[in-house]
Amino acid sequence: MIEVQHISKSFGDRTILKDVSGVFEKGKPNLIIGASGTGKSVLLKCIVGLVKPDDGHIFYDKRNFSEGDRDTKIEIRREIGMLFQGGALFDSKNVEQNVRFPLDILTPMSYEEKMDRVNFCLKRVGLENANKKMPSELSGGMKKRVGIARAIVNNPNYLFCDEPNSGLDPQTSILIDELIDDLSEEFKMTTIVVTHDMNSVMGIGERILFIYKGQKLWEGTKDTITHSGVKELDDFVFANKVMRSLRTK
Repeated sequence: MIEVQHISKSFGDRTILKDVSGVFEKGKPNLIIGASGTGKSVLLKCIVGLVKPDDGHIFYDKRNFSEGDRDTKIEIRREIGMLFQGGALFDSKNVEQNVRFPLDILTPMSYEEKMDRVNFCLKRVGLENANKKMPSELSGGMKKRVGIARAIVNNPNYLFCDEPNSGLDPQTSILIDELIDDLSEEFKMTTIVVTHDMNSVMGIGERILFIYKGQKLWEGTKDTITHSGVKELDDFVFANKVMRSLRTK
């Protein structure tokens, strides 16, 4: 479980996050949603330590990441897997080298042990025959699956996904959502997904935080989102429905 308490962040005189609190549960995808520029990606970066919040605390299973000592922060970072927007693969490395990279820098495992883990993860994401392919040979969906394999290769307790469906067609997006959902449950990870895709929300949104202009305006599930009573959330949901209908015409 990850808990954020009263997180605030400003850049210069611009306030990005204001007093955001929330709990993200283990074994399910936890979604942070909102329109572009609302602060959801900054919140994710605060949680993983890429951005330091001005105020507030972040706890990983009751360990204070915000104020922990160097050893505590290193320990927590070793338990994190990250799927970056676009996949963020190394163009000069093939698939298995990309997936093996976290093991090369974070573990003392032997080459054989690393490759056993790499092959297991590639098989788990449906890419067991793609070891030697280069990123330039992969489709957008395959790149995302390689990114997921790399994110879980060190058997993390926490998985973070930043806009995992950006640039993907609807069918591939559903496959990526289902994979993230299955892996969260299978490996009992605390998973946080940043998205503005309502298909993802209605597909895997078991716990959802809605961010609007840097503030958390609503928290709930996909079953309650359509009758939240929050105007800004209703507008966000409606706008997404309109965009989806336009794309299908």
